[in-house]
Amino acid sequence: MHFLNARKCSRFCGIHRHRPSARKNFKNHPQFFCSRGMEISEKMPFLAEYWPFIITVLVCVLAAIVLFKTALDTPSDESLPPEPDLLDELDDLEGLDDENEAPAEDEDEGPALPSDLKHVPLQFERRTPLESLTRSQEFLDLMSTRRTVRSFSSDPVSPEIIRNIIKTAGTAPSGAHTEPWTYVVVTDMEMKVKIREIVEHEERINYERRMGDQWVTDLKPLKTFWEKEYLSVAPYLILVFKQVYGFKENGRKKTHYYNEMSVAIASGILLTAIHNAGLVSLTSTPLNCGPAIRVLLGRPKNEKLTLLLPVGYPAPDATVPDLTRKPLEDILVEI
Repeated sequence: MHFLNARKCSRFCGIHRHRPSARKNFKNHPQFFCSRGMEISEKMPFLAEYWPFIITVLVCVLAAIVLFKTALDTPSDESLPPEPDLLDELDDLEGLDDENEAPAEDEDEGPALPSDLKHVPLQFERRTPLESLTRSQEFLDLMSTRRTVRSFSSDPVSPEIIRNIIKTAGTAPSGAHTEPWTYVVVTDMEMKVKIREIVEHEERINYERRMGDQWVTDLKPLKTFWEKEYLSVAPYLILVFKQVYGFKENGRKKTHYYNEMSVAIASGILLTAIHNAGLVSLTSTPLNCGPAIRVLLGRPKNEKLTLLLPVGYPAPDATVPDLTRKPLEDILVEI
């Protein structure tokens, strides 16, 4: 279907071919554009026939872009958690793509651990029921005093204590004994200040835009805000990274089974070891800070930041919320 035929074009433009004045100012006359339309319809019949649909699609695309940008600037539903870290998601997707690549040689390269792995007798001391009960009660009494602290003293802590704490966390079980964790201990003040700047930048956005009014309101009784002074005051920062995958001796990727659960278990042991050593900490989940902190610390892309713990002694005037824990009947089901 042509845009306009010659007769319709001449009639539409209202020009008679015998009029000299029309030919003199041809390019300035509407007939010029009609002839151009005929040329377009002959050279690009698809464009000439479907141009209304093309324009409609372009308008819809532009509208979608505007709506998408508006949605990004709009606070999220306060009943939902903050948006996930986009860079972390992209890294995870990249890792999945790489893991799905076909191996260079055989699909089955054998187990990650030696196939002839030696098994040795278990070193275990069986205690009497009374001893077990006494020890369990003593440990319960000890852990019942563990509290999350936001006011730290800058007093130094022996690095040997911190190393023993990390060793203790490293005793945690893991899927196929892959031990998918890395602990980065930061004591350098300049580095701690940089980490604090990254965290506070994102936390301010979290509190003002991402978290929603109800979430912020629920946190007010705990006296937690986007300012994180303890990150530069506590003598140690322990950053827990999960290794999404590892590497074999031949350089090929090694699957880290249940890496999320394994690191979570190790983190629980880490918190227990910190308290057992007479120190305090705060469990900080660095929302939207992971990629920037990972790059700052020079960690590889297969590592994802899961936990940031300031560790040290409490400030002399430290206070904690007067909270109670759920009773046993609310957390235990016996069958």
